[in-house]
Amino acid sequence: MKKLRVTVDGRAFDVTVEVLDEQVVAPSAARLAPELPVIPLAPPATVPAAPRASAAPGQILCPIAGKVVSIAVKAGQAVAEGAVLLTLDAMKMNTFVYAPQAGTVTAVHVQPGDAVEESAALLTLK
Repeated sequence: MKKLRVTVDGRAFDVTVEVLDEQVVAPSAARLAPELPVIPLAPPATVPAAPRASAAPGQILCPIAGKVVSIAVKAGQAVAEGAVLLTLDAMKMNTFVYAPQAGTVTAVHVQPGDAVEESAALLTLK
């Protein structure tokens, strides 16, 4: 018999334990995790990128599927490179769409509240 003190949730308990087998065996790494054969990995194959929808010259495509929250420009408006054109809501996060170059907005193809798919034409910039 062995006397031990066990603490559970901060409370100490004195217990008596009957030892049935005095032989103490430390767990070996081999028993816990058997050695697995090493299999060499082949280099990753090059995965071709999915073809993006081709845009007509000046078309600004939707970068991610979502819902149009607001549109910051109107047809006929001049914009600078990097200006915010519109805001999308995708999975409860706002994503801004910026002008890739300076130009004039010739057409707006969406309205606030519209659901848009990835690669859909949002507006045309000339």
